[in-house]
Amino acid sequence: MQGLTLGDLSLALLANTAWAFNFIAGKAGVTQFQPFLFTALRFAILLLLLLPFLRWMPGRMGGVLSIAAIQGVLHFSLIFAGLEASGDITSVAIASQLYVPFSALLAVLLLGETLSRRRVWGIVAAFGGVLVIGFDPIVFQHLDALFLIVAGAAAMAVATIQMRQLRGVGVFALQAWIALCAVPALALLSLLFEQDHWTAISTASGLELAAPVYSAIGASLIGHGIVHYLLGRYPVGVTTPLMLLAPVLAVVFGVWLWGDTLSWKLVLGGAMTLAGIAIINWPGPRPRVPVVPGAS
Repeated sequence: MQGLTLGDLSLALLANTAWAFNFIAGKAGVTQFQPFLFTALRFAILLLLLLPFLRWMPGRMGGVLSIAAIQGVLHFSLIFAGLEASGDITSVAIASQLYVPFSALLAVLLLGETLSRRRVWGIVAAFGGVLVIGFDPIVFQHLDALFLIVAGAAAMAVATIQMRQLRGVGVFALQAWIALCAVPALALLSLLFEQDHWTAISTASGLELAAPVYSAIGASLIGHGIVHYLLGRYPVGVTTPLMLLAPVLAVVFGVWLWGDTLSWKLVLGGAMTLAGIAIINWPGPRPRVPVVPGAS
């Protein structure tokens, strides 16, 4: 198997950093903008940037639009609502990774895949870690945030299964359609359930206005773009474990930039969850090919 070049390892580190810092940008953004409004602004910016990639794809639009609704509207709304309600960034960054074991379980139910004993233990460890996190006093006071994040992770898992079944759609074309569907839906939800939209926009500082811009460019264009590039060069089993650095960096950024406090329950639960996700993602041993006598 081809090893990663130094340049590709650097790109993987950049993608992890971009995704990790998105938790800081999102938390800063939802302190000024309400979740539906913030997410609508993010996707409006992304749509403007990706308009050249927006084109009709016959035979694939059903899957594209379904992914757009589940990931663009449901997943991101729940994640940013969870960020707004949370007392820290660390628990959100870790709990959002539950989309990995959720995806593994859905692949068994919907795609007929099988789970090895190793991956079953990984799923148990991941969910057990989030349960430990839930008993941390900071998180326990904001259990609604934890439930929102877990629901957002479940939505992302559904979208992940749909993306596995989608063929012939580039990452930027898919992101463009997600943005196109998300903007009007989220704008309507914001008008129905949120208030003081113009006040939030007109009183925002430069840094607060930069939050949805970064979320669009850093997380979607840079993060997803790099991962799509790496998946085109290396197997999924090589690329996916590299992305485990993102929640770890998010925890570091949460403590360093946001003032999160790390308790032993957050550390233990986070370690259990990330270890479980690593076990799920890590490729198993290759099957041995029997040697046929006389073959050459």
